[in-house]
Amino acid sequence: MRLKPFFVLLFAAFPLCAAQVLLAQAVPSANDGSRPLAIGGGLSSYDVDWGSGRMLGGTVWADYTPSWLPARLRGLGVEAEARDISLEHSPSQPSNFREATMGGGPIYTWRHFRNFHPYGKGIASFGIINFGPPNSSYNYDSRTVLSAGVGFEYRVYRNVWARADYEYQDWPQLFGHILDPQGFTVGASYHFSRPNRH
Repeated sequence: MRLKPFFVLLFAAFPLCAAQVLLAQAVPSANDGSRPLAIGGGLSSYDVDWGSGRMLGGTVWADYTPSWLPARLRGLGVEAEARDISLEHSPSQPSNFREATMGGGPIYTWRHFRNFHPYGKGIASFGIINFGPPNSSYNYDSRTVLSAGVGFEYRVYRNVWARADYEYQDWPQLFGHILDPQGFTVGASYHFSRPNRH
């Protein structure tokens, strides 16, 4: 039953994706062949708020930005994101320490500039944390994690964009302590829309 909130969030995004098809007549003909989807991945460096030192991991994401929204809402979309921070433990952290999240939420991208897009986002995730020796009876737990982030993308070549991202997470209480991991991700995205649409 622990996965239930994650699946509810995941399936809640499907109607938004399907709306593009249902409202196809409202899409301008200039969008011919374009898909408002971007996928990417990168390397993350996080202060995990457990012991001292930063840890590393990987992050993947997919952004969907519908083109049929009214002009004042253009740039509003949905991001799905998964992150696993489990590398480079410090001596003050268990050898199997890990923070992993998977979820999604709204993202707003400011598209005023042709090759530079700053954005802000809010993500609700299903989070798993490993914190104790593997042979102990209680060495992991799960939580609903809320996070906020900002960042920017810069066009490198045609549909390929470099991305830099900062995210602050809020994990509910664990052993009487509220965790607030935060960190940076750098990586790249591929935008499936036509290059001249940005």
